[in-house]
Amino acid sequence: MEKSDYLFQPFSAKRMTTISKNGMVATSQPLASQVGLDILKQGGNAIDAAIATAAALTVVEPTSNGIGGDCFALVWVKDKLYGLNGSGRSPSSISIDKLKAQGYDEIPKYGFVPVMVPGVPRAWAELSRRFGRLPMTELLAPAIRYAEEGYPLTPILGKFWKDGYHKFKEVLKGDEFLHWFETFAPNGRAPEIGEVWKSPDHGQTLRRIAETKGEDFYRGEIAEKIDAFSRKHKGFIRKEDLENFQPEWVEPISVNYRGYEVWEIPPNGHGLVALSALNILKGFNIGAKEEVSTYHKQIEAMKLAYTDGAEFIADPEHMDVSVASLLSEGYGKQRRDTITDEALTPQPGEPAKGGTVYLAAADNEGNMVSFIQSNYMGFGSGLVVPGTGIALQNRGHNFSMDKKHANALAGNKRSYHTIIPGFLTKDGKALGPFGVMGGFMQPQGHLQVAMNTIDFHLNPQAALDSPRWQWMKDKTVWVEPTFPTHVAEALRRKGHHIEVQLDSGAFGRGQIIWRNEQGVLFGGTESRTDGTISAY
Repeated sequence: MEKSDYLFQPFSAKRMTTISKNGMVATSQPLASQVGLDILKQGGNAIDAAIATAAALTVVEPTSNGIGGDCFALVWVKDKLYGLNGSGRSPSSISIDKLKAQGYDEIPKYGFVPVMVPGVPRAWAELSRRFGRLPMTELLAPAIRYAEEGYPLTPILGKFWKDGYHKFKEVLKGDEFLHWFETFAPNGRAPEIGEVWKSPDHGQTLRRIAETKGEDFYRGEIAEKIDAFSRKHKGFIRKEDLENFQPEWVEPISVNYRGYEVWEIPPNGHGLVALSALNILKGFNIGAKEEVSTYHKQIEAMKLAYTDGAEFIADPEHMDVSVASLLSEGYGKQRRDTITDEALTPQPGEPAKGGTVYLAAADNEGNMVSFIQSNYMGFGSGLVVPGTGIALQNRGHNFSMDKKHANALAGNKRSYHTIIPGFLTKDGKALGPFGVMGGFMQPQGHLQVAMNTIDFHLNPQAALDSPRWQWMKDKTVWVEPTFPTHVAEALRRKGHHIEVQLDSGAFGRGQIIWRNEQGVLFGGTESRTDGTISAY
């Protein structure tokens, strides 16, 4: 195919590709996208726009992310791609033995046990320090305004909010959870679609973060409030854990897939899963998009990659298998050779030992940002720090209680992480950022979006709108109602257990911005959510 064929296929089943020249921001919330665009128009660059948009998303989409969450970024500046790991570590005092002594056989989803150090505020500050242009007080001002003055709920946001409220009402019983209900259900219920919700405490916290470049969150009054709340309810996290946290600049990892470099953040994130699957698939001749053999190969490759990921991905300081060995040509062939014409039940291979929001931003200087941010499982741990509006994440739930596992729970350790930003380059030039948020759907969404672009030449909007599948476990595969019925039936005959899933939220929510050789930007946004692109 020609270099830019996929940019010029104009039609998509649901909406048109957005095209502009000066700047573009794509998110799951219209108000947040507009915030990013306003920052670009005020003289900010793509990094500034990403920070401002991310801050706004903590307010206008609290069902998926917050100040108390983690984030990762891939940043293209001056013909180089940089990676930032903004995921926090576990409290230094936590251990498997301590949890077992308290009667835990597994790590709970909610409460203080799974709470880890939030990475978001210091990661924003670090991005701003290294690549930003405008002061953080200017970048966070729109988010503060929405928190203090309020905004009306959009349709998909309202659905997720109500779902989260009903789930929490059923499972959150202790006094430590009362602040969540006071913050997110102030009238004894979830706010309705179109109803205005505000959180002045959230706005004040954002103001302190902006004025101190994040330091108050880790060393000041906010840190003291988190510490006091944790001590009151016998949590593990302490102010010292917050003080010791620093985001980490990392080298992005990639595979060459049919002449394109597909980039991800290295572990502890599981972008490696998407790359491993592509590394397996690149050895196959892929036919037409809607061929049964195409879907079968995709699903089987994803099974193998995910099974390896679950076995080997952890805090890189604790992995005994290297990224290089998992992405090697030899190991890709080894795993490829296990794929037959029938669905398999995957097992880990033997390599050589060694609730989320996504946004994309680009400016007219060539800077581009792929940014993802999350509390996990929607609203996170169910805990809101009193007087701050901060909903704490629950990433510790992903640790293993098996002491022999690479991802075993331990103090001061990063857990296996589900949120991953993606980026695409070709011949050393940036095509742009892409991502699909949604827990363990994310590598599967990355695989499908990348192949829709590279193998099937779909424009960014069509690449996102295309019906998706999600491998769940063993031979079970979920498909959307719009998935071709004849293909689903043929996959069943190959041994796949196909289940039609009516909830579109199960299949992730993505954004894409590609740039052509003339610097023109082409954007796609998610039709499964309240997604929008702001551009000029």
